Formats: sequence, structure tokens, C-alpha cells
Amino acid sequence: MADAAEMVRLLYLRTPPRPLLPQFAVHTHRPQSLLRVSPRFRPPIRLRCRALDASRPVAVEGERDEEDGLEDEEESYFSVTSSGLSEVDYLGESTRGDLNVRRERLEALGNSKSTLHGPIEEIAWKEAGEAETLLHDLGIADPFSAWEGRAYDYGMDNLKSMGFPVDDLKFDPDLVIRGLVIDKEKGNLVKADRFGYIKRAMHGTQMLSTRAVSEIYGRELVDLRKEIRWEFLNTLFSVSEAVMFMQMVDKLDQGLVPAELGPLDYKGLYNAVSKALFRAHVEGQLKREIMAEPDRFVEPDPELPLALLDQKEAGKKLLLITNSDFHYTNKMMNHAFNRFLPNDVGWRDLFEMVIVSARKPEFFQLSHPLYEVVTDDGLMRPCFKVNSGGLYSGGSAQMVEKSLDIHGDEILYVGDHIYTDVSQSKVHLRWRTALICRELEDEFNALVKSHDQKEKLVTLIQQKEIVGDLFNQLRLALQRRSNSRPAQTLAATCMDDQELTESMQKLLIVMQRLDEKIGPMLEADGELFNKRWGWLSRAGLWDKSHLTRQIEKYADIYTSRVSNFLHYTPFMYFQSQEQTLAHDAHSYSGGKDIKVH
Repeated sequence: MADAAEMVRLLYLRTPPRPLLPQFAVHTHRPQSLLRVSPRFRPPIRLRCRALDASRPVAVEGERDEEDGLEDEEESYFSVTSSGLSEVDYLGESTRGDLNVRRERLEALGNSKSTLHGPIEEIAWKEAGEAETLLHDLGIADPFSAWEGRAYDYGMDNLKSMGFPVDDLKFDPDLVIRGLVIDKEKGNLVKADRFGYIKRAMHGTQMLSTRAVSEIYGRELVDLRKEIRWEFLNTLFSVSEAVMFMQMVDKLDQGLVPAELGPLDYKGLYNAVSKALFRAHVEGQLKREIMAEPDRFVEPDPELPLALLDQKEAGKKLLLITNSDFHYTNKMMNHAFNRFLPNDVGWRDLFEMVIVSARKPEFFQLSHPLYEVVTDDGLMRPCFKVNSGGLYSGGSAQMVEKSLDIHGDEILYVGDHIYTDVSQSKVHLRWRTALICRELEDEFNALVKSHDQKEKLVTLIQQKEIVGDLFNQLRLALQRRSNSRPAQTLAATCMDDQELTESMQKLLIVMQRLDEKIGPMLEADGELFNKRWGWLSRAGLWDKSHLTRQIEKYADIYTSRVSNFLHYTPFMYFQSQEQTLAHDAHSYSGGKDIKVH
């Protein structure tokens, strides 16, 4: 039989470690100021020192030979289990470890002080304070629905005409949010963090468990360059497409798609859905309805025309570049702008130049034929250069730069599509970019409402991290003792077996009780924005979503609406906030309010 030290070493080797994500390589989550517990929760702790017998470490339950007998059974306080076997990993912020108090020991401790009766919040404050003090004593340092709904309706009508069963389906605006990614190969909808690790997933209209997500995507990253498989939902219209696709995945799984439509896999089903929605746009069904009743689809913003008027009067040259045709553009701009402009000013008076049917994103890369719109009913004639005050169709971004005699970062391009607008103008022309993301207002309001709950959650997590830090230091002392080596410090080496064992048991119980609070709170974080997917900008409690990563990569600034510029003067120079690194907090005294990314 291997000796006890060898047994502990083997158990560590047999326990599969959780994969380390890049963002967890260092302590990145917590402001240093919040790691300091109030001095009032620091009762004095006295350490006893007596001779240590390295041949009798506290036992760890694992694989044992039968001859170990009852003596080893009574000395086994802990069990080693894989945290990967848990049904819940708390959205990537797992609070489970691989070392746990054995159930029999917990039951045997029923009437002892180690059960730690009382509200876990109060216990956590006390234990976190004691843990921080003991770490110090050990000498260890701190380580928009109308548009989407109608697009859905027209798309479903087209699917029905193709033979798909859609009569019992309705648009669910809460099923999908922007920033998710369709996995066309597996029929899933996923939410990824900024590195591409998948945090949540849905198959059809059913959310998948954490274990299922881990089994399916444990070795995969979302790679938006592989367009044959991944489809990024970066527009509001793509939300309609995703709702249609996920509902039809249910139909396909249930065997309700008629056989005469041919053998369809998930990728073929996505192509059918995409084609149906594309027909709705190309045939102009939705645009005709919007033009007939613009009040149903356009939310009036009285401040938008005034914000642009301020910019124009300050000497800025404003351009309107749109993929829409002249008739649609003229109708919508008249409706949205003219009633809010002073005197006899019309929407055309705001812009130095208007370009319709621009064919973005090709507009930023290629040169298409240029036409001038010369009559109110849209009659056009070919031309070869653009002039101030003109109304044009087609052309290219290079023509714009040449006519205005400005280039690159002298231009701020404002758009609501990450790929068609923001990324292409940034990558090919080096224009400055501003992204409009309407959902930000809903998320901001939800963040305000959830502020108190978020503070409680963060406090519990930070308390558990402090308790966990002490537990890990004691565990390391046990590991070194098992290998006949001194612990990290003299004070840690002097802790006797019973003291070490009881401390570790108590700390594990505290963490397990904290888990019971933290788990549900983490699962509920973000549900004020969307019950299924949580926050638009975040993936889990601490990390940014894949959508946020795209915004940071391509947009110089972002906001919920253009009229927000009215809250600044037209002479404002916008600068980015300080970008902190993980080690920055240590260079500040106090470190209050420092956010470590």
C-alpha cells in the first residue's frame, strides 16, 4: 500500500482540473478595496504549536486498499470529487471545489458548533474577517418589437407558402436578444463571452443545462470567421430570423416538417428560414406597410433633428448614407424630422450630401455607378462626381472623401450595424465610428433596478473568496506536511493536526452554505433584462459578452441614440476612459473604486 503522502499525491493527479480560461489566469474580478473586511469582525486568533508527525496527515478520502480498516474510515474527513460533475457551474463562476466534507461527517456534526447556525450573511462576515486575520497571522499576503414582429410575420407567411407548418407559432420577443450566435450545424443558439467560450445555449426553444453546454461545446470556441457554421445576430432583423429558426428546429426535431420538403438538416433548415425572411425584404412587403403607417413603427425623437442642427450650425458637414431607396428614405425622414425642425427647415437642409441605395458594405470597398436624383419622384441621371447639397444613388466612400477633401479619422461615421456600418468603415477607411445600440437603455434601466441585489451578490462572492483563500492555504500546508516538508510559513507549520482539520471543515461548511445563496443569485443576475440570456453586454457576472467585444473592437464610441449628442456641445472631444490592467490596483494606495478587468 502506498504511504499516506503518496496517496495524497495520486489523488491530486487523478482529480481532473477545470480548464483555465485566459481571463482567470490572474485575480481579475474584484476591486482591492472590497477585499478588506471591517476591523470589527477580527476576533483574536491564537495559534498553538506542537510537534508535528508528518507520517500522520489528515486523511483524504479517495481510492483505498481494503486493509486500511476502520481507523482510516474514521480519520477521513474529506472526499475528492470532480467539480465538472456538477449540474450547475454558476454561469462560469463556479464556487465548487474538488475537496468536500464527507456527508457522513456533516451528519455527525449535527449538534456541534461546526454546523454554524444562523444567517449565512452574518456568518460569512465573521468567517471572512477571521480568515483574513488568520491569513495575516500566518504571514501570507493577500493574493424593438413592432419591426421585429412584422418581419417575423412576413417571414412565416413565406415559410407557410413553402409548405412548412407554422400556423400555431407566434413571435416571442423575449426568446432571443441581439448579440447571440446561431450554430447552424447543431440547431442551437448560443451566448459567448469575449473570448468565444460559450456560456449559455438553447436548442430549439429550450435552454440547455450547464452540463449539456459543457459536453457539447467544452472544446469549441465561437469563430465568426467561419460563416458556414456561425451566424452572429448583430441587427434587430436578425432577432426575427433567430426566433423563426429556433421555433422551426422544434418542428424538425418533432418530425413535423413534411417529407416532401426533402431531407433537411439544421443547416438546410436555416437556409430555408433565411430565404423566407430575405423574400420579405426584397419584395418590399414590410417597407410598404411601414410607409403606409409610419406611426406604428417609428418612435418619434424630437431631440434628434435638434442635435444634428447644433452640429451643422457649429460647422460640421453632415451626410446621410443609407441602403434604402429614395422613396422610402424621403418618406421616413419627412415623418421623423420635419415636424421637429424650426421655421421652414426640412430634413434635406441638415445634410451636406444624401446618398441612397448605397449598397453597404460594398460602398466602403468598391466603386459603383453614381446617379443623381433630380426629381421629387426619384428620377435619376448618371453622373461622375458628387457635389455639396446633392442627392445621389450608389457611388463609393472614396468619392465622398474626395468631394469633401477629408479623410480617415476626420470623419465620424454613425451606424447601427456592427458589420455593414461600423467595422467596414473602420477597417477599410479608418473612419472614426459610433455605434447606435437601442437596447442599451433597457439594459441601463435594468442595471439600476438590480444594483442593490448585485451588491449583495458581490459581497457574498468576495467573502467566499477570502474564506476560500484561507482554505487553500491550509490545504497547501496539509499537502506540504504530507510530503514531509514545512508549510509556507513557520506559523502555518506550527498548526497541529486537529486544528488544521477543524478549520478546514468549518471553512468548507461556510463555503457550501454560501453556495446555496450565491448559486440562485448568479442564475438570476440579468433576468431583469432577459430571463433566458441575461445581460446584453455581459456573459456571466464578471465578463463581457461577445457582442461587447465586437463593439469595443470596431466602435470608437457607442450610445443608445443619436440624440444623446444633444447633451454635449458640438465642440466636445470624446476621450476613452482609463483602461486598467489586472496589476494596476496595486499601484494605487487604497485602490478605492478601481475596476480591474
